[in-house]
Amino acid sequence: MERVLWWLIAGTKGGVNRARMINALRDRPYNANQLSEVLELDYKTIRYHLKVLSENSVVTSTGNSYGAMYFLSPAMEANYALFEEIWAKIGNKFK
Repeated sequence: MERVLWWLIAGTKGGVNRARMINALRDRPYNANQLSEVLELDYKTIRYHLKVLSENSVVTSTGNSYGAMYFLSPAMEANYALFEEIWAKIGNKFK
């Protein structure tokens, strides 16, 4: 999971948005539309990043496509402290 998180957060252009999504989903589950509103990002951007995070076992979803609720995966929850370490190292570059 460490390599995946480094790649998803620090190694790609959309890492900041993915980190923001992970932080938001830590607090509570959201559907794509809700995340779009909370993070003030385009709906299509949110959908793209949710797909990437899902394909890398960072988030999981429940429900049908439009109303699907997204949660942090059990693997991500178990490694959340690792995510916080990574974000602490690189996050201040983006503030």
